[in-house]
Order: sequence, then C-alpha cells, then structure tokens
Amino acid sequence: MNWQRTVNNALVRVTGFQLNRPEKAEKAEKAPEREPIRPPADPVTDRLLTAPIFILSPVRSGSTLLRALLNAHSMLHAPHELHVRRLTVDFGTPLSRKAMEALGHNRADLEHLLWDRVLHRELVRSGKSFVVDKTPANAFAYERITTCWPDARFVFLLRHPASIARSWHEASPERRTHQEAALDALRYMKAVQRARRALDGLTVRYEDLTENPKRETRRLCDFLGVPWETGMLDYGEQAVLQKGLGDWKDKIRSGSVQRGRDLPAPEEVPEVLRPMAVTWDYLAAP
Repeated sequence: MNWQRTVNNALVRVTGFQLNRPEKAEKAEKAPEREPIRPPADPVTDRLLTAPIFILSPVRSGSTLLRALLNAHSMLHAPHELHVRRLTVDFGTPLSRKAMEALGHNRADLEHLLWDRVLHRELVRSGKSFVVDKTPANAFAYERITTCWPDARFVFLLRHPASIARSWHEASPERRTHQEAALDALRYMKAVQRARRALDGLTVRYEDLTENPKRETRRLCDFLGVPWETGMLDYGEQAVLQKGLGDWKDKIRSGSVQRGRDLPAPEEVPEVLRPMAVTWDYLAAP
C-alpha cells in the first residue's frame, strides 16, 4: 500500500471523509459519453427486445440469488452477468464513419443496436418471453439503458450497507481492506440510489427475500405482469457460477433460498456508511 492510500485510510477512520481528484471521482462514477445518446429512431424496427428487465443493485447484495429465482420462472430468462454496456463499436476508418452517418447512425446508436441484438439472441435461445440482466455496474449507466430501451423495467435490490461492505471485503480480502471495501461498495449504493430517485420500479430488500421468498417473489411477479410459479422457490443447480459473473458461494450452489446473515448492530455500521443506512431505513435518523 503506498503512502497516499495510507494517509487517505487514516483520514477516513478519523473523519469519515477521503480525498479524491475531482476528475478521477467523476470518471469512476460516470464516464463521459463520446457522442450524443438518443433513443431509437424507430422503436419498432430498431429494437428486437420488448420490455427488458434490469436488476439495479450494489455488489454483494443478493442479485445472483434474485437472478436465480427469476430464471426459474418459465417466462423469465435471467442469465449470468452480461456486461453488455461495455460492448463498444469502432468505425475503423473515416469512410466507415461517414457511411454510417449517412444512414443516420452515430457510434452510440450502433452500440445500442449491438446491445439489443446480443440480449435478444440470448432470449430467443432460451425460448422464454423476457430477459433479465443483473449486472451491478448497470447502476452507473441507468440513463443510457433507459435511452436504449425506453420500455425497460427496473427492480432495485437493496441490502444493509454494512452487510454489503463486509461481503465485498470477504469476496477478495487480499484486494481490499474493510475500509476500502466500504468505500468501493458505497459507490454502487450511491448509483443505485440515484437510479431509484430517477426511475419508476420495484424495490426489494435482500433481507425480505431470504426471510420470506414466497411473498417477495409474488410481489416481483405482480410487478412484472407474469403469474407466480412455485418452482421459483427451488431454483436448482446453476449453469454459471464464476467470480466476476455472479456469486459462486455455497449458498447459491445449494439451489434453494438460504437464511441471510443477521443484521449488524447499529454500532457496527461504519461511519462512512451510516448516511446510506439511514436513507435506506436500516438505521434511524440521528
């Protein structure tokens, strides 16, 4: 660990604040767009997907469990994390750019076509009706997603901030300290909260999902306009359990909903996470 990180971590422990270069912090949470981002010129011909579903959640908040429950439904295809928003288009030559511009396409338009085609192909291969993407980093791109798919639907998955941070540290303890895990996970929490303020959708809590999965999956089905199916509660063996594409731990491998860990006591919540814990109603306002 270099001296800058040492100083910054000490500052966080004492004050709850850290120092960031403004341009670095801005880039980490919202990368600048290269070209105008606009909705499809013709939603009927430009989009193959209908009403795609996006789970917006922080890391380590139970999104793989929720994905597995939804994927067990006969009408919902919820594959592993897809990261389609990271798929980019390169014109290659100025002539290629000019040719696409003559057709009315900028780079972002072509990326949207690519994203839609990838998700639609995956959905068609599944034989189901609706696709679900649970990539946590999508929370940073909710504006782009809603522009690409104006009919997209959103499920916001929350978990106690201190539980998220603890699980994020445990996922790679050699890569991040407890404090670094809390700060990194907080970026995702803030992104999800921004999306919650901006978008309509259904909020689900991980703790409620593990405590009463039948009730919560019924709520989800009502929101998504599909009938509830009892098979959702025993989702079975998962085809892809791999770090970076979703949770790979024993609880997910079990094939059924397992009880979540106990909530942390108020005094166990790191200072840097307390405001978010209050915002999400896990702590009483001071």
